Amino acid sequence: MSRDLLLLLEPGFADPKYPGERFICPHGAPIEGLLASDPAKAASLDIQRLPFARPREVVVKALDADHQGLPVLILGDEAPVPDDAQTLGDKRFVTDTNRILALLAERHGFPKIH
Repeated sequence: MSRDLLLLLEPGFADPKYPGERFICPHGAPIEGLLASDPAKAASLDIQRLPFARPREVVVKALDADHQGLPVLILGDEAPVPDDAQTLGDKRFVTDTNRILALLAERHGFPKIH
């Protein structure tokens, strides 16, 4: 049985276009906040935080070179896969932040968005 895999940009990443500055991903920040609210629930899925630079080898291995945008939730087989998940070969995944937050609630018991 495979677990859900959540891939995020590492907080405080650097962008070579802006030397000396640090950034967070505006799409990943709400997800990071939810994960931080309950580390025990966060432990129920695999989470990797990746550098900003491309190619993002972890994402390329997990999906492919054309799907390196983050965040992405790659769905494991421990729970039913929702009908609205994207498909790439035998992989099912979600890239929309609000949908990822909803699936973290449905699949891992986090609070829902109000």
